[in-house]
Amino acid sequence: MSSTPAAGSLRPVRTDVHTLETSTGAVELTVRDHDRARPFLLLHGGGGVASMAGFAGLLAERTHSRVLLPTHPGFAGTPKPAGLTGVTALARAYVALLDRLDLTDVTVIGNSFGGWLAAEIALLDSPRVSGAVIVDAIGIEVEGHPQADIRGLSLPEIQRLSFHDPRKAPQPPAAATQDPRRQPPAPGPSPDVQALVGYAGPAMADPGLAERLAKVAIPVHVVWGESDRIVTPDYGKAFAAAIPMSTFTLLPRTGHLPQVESPEELLGALRDLGNR
Repeated sequence: MSSTPAAGSLRPVRTDVHTLETSTGAVELTVRDHDRARPFLLLHGGGGVASMAGFAGLLAERTHSRVLLPTHPGFAGTPKPAGLTGVTALARAYVALLDRLDLTDVTVIGNSFGGWLAAEIALLDSPRVSGAVIVDAIGIEVEGHPQADIRGLSLPEIQRLSFHDPRKAPQPPAAATQDPRRQPPAPGPSPDVQALVGYAGPAMADPGLAERLAKVAIPVHVVWGESDRIVTPDYGKAFAAAIPMSTFTLLPRTGHLPQVESPEELLGALRDLGNR
């Protein structure tokens, strides 16, 4: 038997009882486990893997954990099978990845679309996943608190909705913007946006998700930026309220992308949960 660590925490010292078959018969060993290499699966949102890369490095460095940061198929020019449609199908692919890597006690952390994906992974009830951290997620419908419609908005307008301090928003390299050989972007949605819509649908929500979240059976930590105007803190509280074993944390002076704008505060929130 083994205690289950809290979602988002460092792996605590735990006591396991192992029954071993030997030449002299069954031997029961009680072992204190000081393993600190708890695995994390990080799931990016519509901003692509770059929106999670910095935090992945910080998490690995500070916690000495194994951190996996995949690129969702179809993003960043990666291939996307025609049959891979819907968030649940993508969630199943990630559970299959954990099976392939033979990982256990995995904490899944997802931001925005990745938060919705983390919730879907939690609903699959994989024994390999022990907790989830949902950061400024999209995916549910909350009466009176709709998701912001960013279609047709310019990048600066989206950044004003996404950041407490838009000056912290990532900027394209100066050399790239000044290079006369650089081709202008093609008209219409970018490939990443097309991939996102292919999974989430044009509404970026599932009307039945909030009801389904009642079936989540692992600890979940819901973290939200107080200045998020893509999905407001009230939307976040509704997300947390839909999950039976959830904890809600509001991060001050932070918007839709805490891992970009306030990575230290996000890491602190994950560590604090393990001390509760």
